[in-house]
Amino acid sequence: MTKPDLYIGLMSGTSLDGIDAALVRFTEGTSPTTLATHYTPYPEAVRMEALSLHVSGTDELHRAALLANQLAHLHAQAVDALLTEASCQPAQVVAQGCHGQTLRHCPEQAYTLQLNNPSLLAELTGIAVVADFRSRDIAAGGQGAPLVPAFHSTVFRDTQHHRAILNIGGIANITNLPPRDETTGFDCGPGNMLLDAWAERHLGVPYDANGDWGRTGKLIPELRNRMLAHPFLARLPPKSCGREQFGLHWLEDLLTGPETPADVQRTLVQLTAESAAGALRRWCGPVEALYVCGGGARNAGLMEALRDALPDITVGLTDLLGVPADWVEAVAFAWLARQHVLGRPGNLPQVTGACSARILGAYFPA
Repeated sequence: MTKPDLYIGLMSGTSLDGIDAALVRFTEGTSPTTLATHYTPYPEAVRMEALSLHVSGTDELHRAALLANQLAHLHAQAVDALLTEASCQPAQVVAQGCHGQTLRHCPEQAYTLQLNNPSLLAELTGIAVVADFRSRDIAAGGQGAPLVPAFHSTVFRDTQHHRAILNIGGIANITNLPPRDETTGFDCGPGNMLLDAWAERHLGVPYDANGDWGRTGKLIPELRNRMLAHPFLARLPPKSCGREQFGLHWLEDLLTGPETPADVQRTLVQLTAESAAGALRRWCGPVEALYVCGGGARNAGLMEALRDALPDITVGLTDLLGVPADWVEAVAFAWLARQHVLGRPGNLPQVTGACSARILGAYFPA
């Protein structure tokens, strides 16, 4: 049997909450095994600086370089805690896949920017780093996102039943897994990003725990309709989006004034659920079961809204398929690092729109 290899996946998404780290064992021909996980929250100063760098500002190149160094140290702390938990030594790990923190995602202008310092991370941890996964796909004419469908296809596909995976991070994306056809996937709209930002503004907390606050509000049908009219939601895949399309500035422009904060939060829940459900029906065919992962999977109000929007489809968590919902993306970036090391493509052209499959990422030795 092929000797198993250990890889680490490091993921920090558009929600700007922190770093998910996973230590994963891969054995050729079998599903990956997650050996340990660790979450490192962003300090508030780091989170606010990352948020401020999403728009142009004073001395931003210098500030971005300093923040990249801070992020490398935080990633290294996450790796150290992960290895301690697993009683594993750095020399046992082949490589770590580090996504970095997205500051800009502009595939229509042929670039994407994930803030990172992989050389420093390799130096701090003694483990090789694979980073900058999205740029090669964009160079090949793709969107550079979503990248996780290739991993979903490898791990979650069923030969008999039509499944789909809904990843609800800051942005939500769908992977369509028909049993006798090719995998497709695309960003379908906002996930937690607006929900978290609105909760922080009105509750002073980084997110609406379990969706409890949103469940106290009432749906505002007119606001929902204005939200669902966003042209991105009707655009044909392949497509990807980010804070550029669905930031707080966009929400504020849609508000008329008398809305109560809890009612807006409830309506944002409906936006995430209905945009995902509408995309699933429009572009994925007769899906039998939808499996949800990402932070949104732990929002009971959002899961309830999804089930209400998809009464004829079984809706559950990826936990049922062997990968806990909270850790799917981190495991996916461990897989992407392994793909790079093995010289294998990490993208799906039919998902991203790239001209063909590409080996993703750049390698930084320990």
